[in-house]
Amino acid sequence: MNFEFATAQRIIFGAGKMAELPHLAAPLGTRAAFLTGSNAERIAPVFNLLQKCGANPAAFSITEEPTTTRLITITEQARKLGCDYVVAFGGGSVIDAGKALAALLTNQQDLFDYLEVIGKGEPLSHAPAPCIAIPTTAGTGAEATRNAVLLSPEHRVKVSMRHPSMLPTVALIDPELMLSMPPAVTASTGLDAFTQLLEAFTSNKANPLTDALCREGLKRVSRSILKAYTNGANLEARTDMAMGSLFSGIALANAGLGAVHGFAGPIGGMFKAPHGMVCASLLSAVVKTNLHALKARDPENPALDKYVEAALLITENPDASINALLMWIEQLCRQMQVPGLNAFGIDASDIPTMVEKGKRAGSMKGNPIALTDEELAQILRESLTL
Repeated sequence: MNFEFATAQRIIFGAGKMAELPHLAAPLGTRAAFLTGSNAERIAPVFNLLQKCGANPAAFSITEEPTTTRLITITEQARKLGCDYVVAFGGGSVIDAGKALAALLTNQQDLFDYLEVIGKGEPLSHAPAPCIAIPTTAGTGAEATRNAVLLSPEHRVKVSMRHPSMLPTVALIDPELMLSMPPAVTASTGLDAFTQLLEAFTSNKANPLTDALCREGLKRVSRSILKAYTNGANLEARTDMAMGSLFSGIALANAGLGAVHGFAGPIGGMFKAPHGMVCASLLSAVVKTNLHALKARDPENPALDKYVEAALLITENPDASINALLMWIEQLCRQMQVPGLNAFGIDASDIPTMVEKGKRAGSMKGNPIALTDEELAQILRESLTL
């Protein structure tokens, strides 16, 4: 057993911990680039906190998924304004943009020099500027990952800027910030966290540390995702979801993911669709296909036992089978109104392109078994309608 493990330099977790932002930000630099979403009512108190601690914040908004064009523009403006550290306050898109901006503040080459797939994929020459990541959703775990996912509209693909030093300086997770998430966002982000935990747990790169995080995360998310969905003011459920999301981010950064995310990245670049809902649409078919392939071609693979263990953790039934896991996933998707992929404008004619793009995706490399083109196509066919 050989593995490496890395995460954010400092993790601060708990209800009310947002109050610690001023003293966390004060030593990091002279001017903060403050990246946010578009909710002015939510943003104003945080902006004021930064002003009071002398951060002299320059605000930049990320209203949709971060694009390469938007990031280049923000970087040019932040450099001109003398920003020397980043505070990213928002969902996964905002935090990804914040990590990428922190890297570009200290690395002066063109963005595409650092991007995978559509760029040169060069490593960073210098450590990124300090970055505080403050999630307001419980799903992506971006506060604990070492990459930033960006959309390139001209290429119709999502790609990563990735480097070990891109892990945030501080991950500040306050579940109280998530109480106002509407049900649809709670569902999409929560389903993403669940999928990340299950994929990292069964990944061919899993290790004992990531397994421990996934076990705890799966228990917390499975018991609380519906509670948070039906009653957003339930702080206990929000705390479970925030912790599960954090654990999923740490786990995926160290163990990788699988076929669900192998497809979800290319689909997100080709179609306008909520990432978590895409993952949920694919999840049952991926698990079924993986199980069939593992039993047929690699029956000694530890992922088979991991799927059984996941069923036990999720259902709290010591006699649970893999079928119980599949039934639980399918029922949860119905309860949270997960549509099939065709709801996002995807049809059978798109399958060959998505198979080709999915095969090349980095996440696909973590799948517990290499799937054939026909198996990949079958996953997509089954996921078109739920």
